[in-house]
Amino acid sequence: MYKKRKAPVIGQGSLKARIVFVGEAPGVKEEASSVPFCGRSGKFLDELLFSAKINREDVYICNIIKCRPPENRDPSEKEIKACSCYIEKQIELIKPKVICPLGRLSMKFVMEKFGFEDSIEVIGKIHGKVFKGKETVIPFYHPAVALYNPKMKDVLKKDFKILKKYVD
Repeated sequence: MYKKRKAPVIGQGSLKARIVFVGEAPGVKEEASSVPFCGRSGKFLDELLFSAKINREDVYICNIIKCRPPENRDPSEKEIKACSCYIEKQIELIKPKVICPLGRLSMKFVMEKFGFEDSIEVIGKIHGKVFKGKETVIPFYHPAVALYNPKMKDVLKKDFKILKKYVD
């Protein structure tokens, strides 16, 4: 099903992180290195963190699924279900103050997992909004959106400023 790789991309960052970012699936560079968000999207994620005065070392970054889907397609429901126990355990162990899904698929998964299924809308309507319950969830556009539409950089940077209060 998948090409041979070094290892699954589990996650990276502080196990005491106040913020956990949840992407969708590893890309080609992530697959090769086993490091999440190390490609072009990762470079922009670093820029977003810097703009919000947050160190990458102080957050935890992972994906819903741990292996790259063939031809970089979206993860299937079956793949998400198969990997959900890993992401659930990561969040349980880290106990972050806020969980930030990056992109529509991770947004759907995280919102459903933490009881916000009634608030799910398209990412364009709920990006940067704070959902408080047992867990705090703040969905963001995936950083890759700014690689294809440079006008989105400012939107993402504005949204990321919300996170500052969770690290102070």
